[in-house]
Amino acid sequence: MKISAWAGPLLAAALCIRPLSAQEPPDYPSKPIHILVGFTPGGGPDITARYIAQKLGETWKQQVIVDNRPGAGGTLAAGMVARAAPDGTTLLSVSSAHAIAPILYSNLTYDTFKDLSGITLSAASKYVLVVSPSLGIKSVKELIAAAKAKPGTLNFSSAGVGSGTHFAGEMFKAMAAIDVVHVPFKGIPEALTETITGRVQFFMAPIANAVGQVREGKLTGLGVSSAERDPLLPEVPTIAEAGVPGYESILWFGLLTSSAVPRTIVAKLNREIVRILSDADVKQRWTPIGLQPRPTTPEGFDNLIRDDVATFTKIARRANIRAD
Repeated sequence: MKISAWAGPLLAAALCIRPLSAQEPPDYPSKPIHILVGFTPGGGPDITARYIAQKLGETWKQQVIVDNRPGAGGTLAAGMVARAAPDGTTLLSVSSAHAIAPILYSNLTYDTFKDLSGITLSAASKYVLVVSPSLGIKSVKELIAAAKAKPGTLNFSSAGVGSGTHFAGEMFKAMAAIDVVHVPFKGIPEALTETITGRVQFFMAPIANAVGQVREGKLTGLGVSSAERDPLLPEVPTIAEAGVPGYESILWFGLLTSSAVPRTIVAKLNREIVRILSDADVKQRWTPIGLQPRPTTPEGFDNLIRDDVATFTKIARRANIRAD
C-alpha cells in the first residue's frame, strides 16, 4: 500500500537498482516460462505480466505464457507457485493484495516470507479520493469537516472487506481522525456507482478506474493517495497536501517466484525485467492507464512486502478487519 521507500533515503537505498554479482546460468531458460496471475484478465497484475511476458519472449526466444488462476484473493495462484519446481519457470504476478493475504487468511497453503521471494516490483498506481458532485464537497478539508460535524453518519465504499480500497479508506479514516462507516461492495464498479449516486459519501478509488468519471464531472476528485500528484489528474492535489499530512497509500504490482529458485536464476530474471521496465516504451504505454514502472532489486521488493504486511496488520487490528 505505502511504498514508503520513496519518501526516505534508507528505504530508497533498499530499492536501489544494483547489479547482482552471481554468475548467471547460460542455459536458462531452456523451456517455457509460466507467469501465474491470481486474478481475472484486465487488472494490473495481468496487464503488467502480459507486457513483461511478451518482451521476455522476444529477447530469450522462448515461450513465456501468462496463466490466469483467479481465486481466494490471489492466494490460490500463490500456493501453486510456492509448490512449483524451483527451476525458475513458474513465476507469480501479484498486487499489493499479496501483503494483505497473510492478515486476512489463517489457512494459507504457503508462508508469505519463507516460500516466495521477490524478482522485482513492476509497477505502482494510486488511489484518488472521490465524492459525488451532489454533495457539494470540494476539498479534503471540507470532507473531514463534514465527517466531524456528524460523527458516524458518513459512509465510505470499498471493493470488498480486506481489499486495497478498504485499507486505503481505513488509513484515511485513522489519519484524518474521523468517525465514518465502511460499506463494502462486490467490486470496484459497484463501489464507484454508489459513490456517484451519493448513496455512499466517498471512495478511495484506483485512479485508472475513476479518472474518466472525474474528467467527465460525474465524480469530484479531492486528492490522490501518493506523495506526488498524478499526470492523469494534475489538477488534483495529493491527500497529504490537501489536509492529511503524511498520508500515502500505493497500489503496487510485482513478480515473485519460489524461494527455492537458485539466486543465479533470480538474478537473470531481475536483470532482464529491469531492462524491460526501464525502456521508454513501457512508460508511454502504462501512464495513460494509471501505471508507472517501478523496477527494484529482488531484496527491495521483499522489503516492501514485509513493510506493507506490518502496516496492513496495524490497520486491520485497529479497524477489526477479518475475512475468515
